[in-house]
Amino acid sequence: MNTFEIKTKVKFGQGSLAYLENLRKNRVFIVTDPFMVKSGMINKITEYLSPNQHEVFSEIVPDPPMELIVKGVKAVTSFKPEVIIALGGGSAIDAAKAIMDFSRKLGELKEMQFIAIPTTSGTGSEVTSFSVITDEIKHIKYPLVSDEFLPDVAILEPELVKSVPSSIVADTGMDVLTHAIEAYVSTAATDFSDALAEKAVELVFEYLLKSYRSSEDIEAKEKMHNASCIAGLAFNLASLGINHAIAHNIGGKLHIPHGRTNAILLPYVIEFNSEIEGFNPNKYSIAAKKYAQLAKLVGIEGSTTRMLVKNFIHAITKLQHEMKMPTRLQECKISLEDINKLKQEIAKGALEDACIITNPRTATAGDILEIIYKVS
Repeated sequence: MNTFEIKTKVKFGQGSLAYLENLRKNRVFIVTDPFMVKSGMINKITEYLSPNQHEVFSEIVPDPPMELIVKGVKAVTSFKPEVIIALGGGSAIDAAKAIMDFSRKLGELKEMQFIAIPTTSGTGSEVTSFSVITDEIKHIKYPLVSDEFLPDVAILEPELVKSVPSSIVADTGMDVLTHAIEAYVSTAATDFSDALAEKAVELVFEYLLKSYRSSEDIEAKEKMHNASCIAGLAFNLASLGINHAIAHNIGGKLHIPHGRTNAILLPYVIEFNSEIEGFNPNKYSIAAKKYAQLAKLVGIEGSTTRMLVKNFIHAITKLQHEMKMPTRLQECKISLEDINKLKQEIAKGALEDACIITNPRTATAGDILEIIYKVS
């Protein structure tokens, strides 16, 4: 028996921050990064709150380490808020999830409302039960999974993403695409997750390039913000696959931005999962058929399933080139020597990553090493 359930209420569109007016009488703890304070973005949130009833914890860094989570927990237990707001990208929201969950488990605080306000259109973390925390000593990213991580409310305000640099629009947008595609071919996919994944893929192909090219295209910003959330709902239901399993480990050891890593891997993962090289034309894999379905959905043509998959891969690489994205790890200022030094550890970590469980094709260490070789 499967279940389709969405816990998080989603407030979206221009003006959605007005929801925060409901919090004027509450003690509010805001988890964010230094840039949100320095840029004044935090004021768009605090203007709705009572001046003496909120506290800002602005120490979040990319790939938040466990030490930072512990510091946040101490701040929360001291302030005793009724509401926690996560403001920022995936790192801020993931850190807030861990801070909130560990604070609750200490048993000293009453139930808190959790609100997530993303300022990038990429992770979908505002509607997922996932959090990724980094072990700085072992250089490993740990995906944590718990329904307790699900925010009560997500606020998708497109005005908050207008100033995001184009390079980050590209990275995060390709992260959205990877989330949707991996959820779609996941062994845990259902009709419900497929519907969400399909819509997210459609939105990315229609609006990502527009969002990349113009910071003033508010329609494109809003649509990509929605796509990110929709893809998050999809993979929260169906999980992910080998793309993220490898990306988590490359990110932890080589420190390449997550969305960029996913984008580099994606064409080769689709090729691996679809098994179209050396294929039997009378027996395509389920994954190949689903990739072909996505291709047709976004207007890509092909006379066979194999051609549809190959043209889908080509469309993805074309999108990367149009956004001037790197397509190899070495283009991210990573030496081949460092890649070769760490590739065995990356492969081992990928095989142990929870995301690989729902990948449509079983992978060996050799398979992962081959993918790493191709993206090096």
